[in-house]
Amino acid sequence: MRNKITLKKIAQELNVSISTVSKSLKDSHEIGKETRERIKVYAKSHGYRPNSIALSLKNRKTKTIGVIIPDVVHYFFALVVNGIEQVARKNGYNVVVALSNESFEKEVVNMETLADSLIDGFILSLSKETLKKQDYYHINESINQGMPVVLFDRVVSEIECDKVIVNDFKGAYDATKLLIDKGRENILLLTTEDYINVGRLRTQGYIKAIQDNGLPLENHLIIKVEDSKVSEDDFPELENSIAEAFNKNDKIDGIFAVNEIFAGAALRVLRGLKKAIPKDVGLICFTDGLISKYSYPSLTTVKQHAEEIGKAAAGKLIERLENDNEDLKYEQKVIKSVIIEREST
Repeated sequence: MRNKITLKKIAQELNVSISTVSKSLKDSHEIGKETRERIKVYAKSHGYRPNSIALSLKNRKTKTIGVIIPDVVHYFFALVVNGIEQVARKNGYNVVVALSNESFEKEVVNMETLADSLIDGFILSLSKETLKKQDYYHINESINQGMPVVLFDRVVSEIECDKVIVNDFKGAYDATKLLIDKGRENILLLTTEDYINVGRLRTQGYIKAIQDNGLPLENHLIIKVEDSKVSEDDFPELENSIAEAFNKNDKIDGIFAVNEIFAGAALRVLRGLKKAIPKDVGLICFTDGLISKYSYPSLTTVKQHAEEIGKAAAGKLIERLENDNEDLKYEQKVIKSVIIEREST
C-alpha cells in the first residue's frame, strides 16, 4: 500500500520546513521561484492532495486555541477548560471550545471548522466513537501538516503529539486498595468498555489490587457500562445493572466507580436497598466534582486535578506554538492524582 504523502513527508524528503512547503504550494512569493517549483513538482508527482485542515494553515498567528471536549456531562471537562483558559489568557491567547458529543464525525467537523477559523493549534480529548473506530487520520493529518495538537485524558499511542494524563492505573489501584485496607472483600467495579483507554486502565488497576491482596477475582463483580448511559433517560438501566449485581451477590461490601456519574447511580441503588454507607458498603470514585462533594454522604474520590491538566495542556501547546524548533520532542506529562477521603468510606 502506498504511503500517503503529507506536508511533513514532502518537507523531510526535500530538506525544507513544513512552512516552506505550505507556502510554496500556495505559490507564496515569500519562497524563491526555484524552490517553489521544485516543491510543487514533487508534490504533484507523488499525488499530494491537501484536505480542509491543510488548506487552513496560515502564515500569520491568530493567538487563538481550539479546544474540543467529548461532553459537558462530566464536571471534569469543565474544570480542564477552566485551566486551559487561565493559562491562555495569561499568555494573550483566546480559547474557542467545541463539543464532539462523543461523535467521531462531529470531532472531525469541529477540527475542520476550527482550522478554517484560523486557530493556531488544538487541545482535545478523543471522543468515544473515535476510540471505538480507532480512526485517528484527521488528527494525524493535522499534525503532519503543521497544526500542533495536545491530547489530554483520552490519549492513544497511534497519535504522536504532546499529551497530558493522570496515572489512571495507579489511581484505580490506590482506590481499590483503600477499600481493601478498610476490610472490604467483595468490591464491585463500575467501569466502561475497554475501548475507552481511561476505563481500561482503571479496570486493570482494580484487578491488580484485588490480585495483590489475595482476594479472588470475580468476573460478576465487574460491570462494564456503555458510557453513553449517563443521561437522565439512561439512569434507570444503569441502576438496574447495579441492583442486579447486589441481587446476585449479597456479600458486596465495597464499590469502586470509574467516574462520579456511576457513583451517583450507585448511591441511589444503595438507598433503595437500605444499605448504610459506609457501614454496609464503602464507595469510592474518580473525579472530585460537585456530585462527590455535595452528595449525602459525601464521596471519597480520586482527585485528578483537572484544572492542572488544563493548565499543563495549554502551557505545552503555547510552548510549541512559540518555539520555532521543529525538532522539539513530544512529551507526555503525568499529573499526580490524590485520594480525598470523605464520608462514603
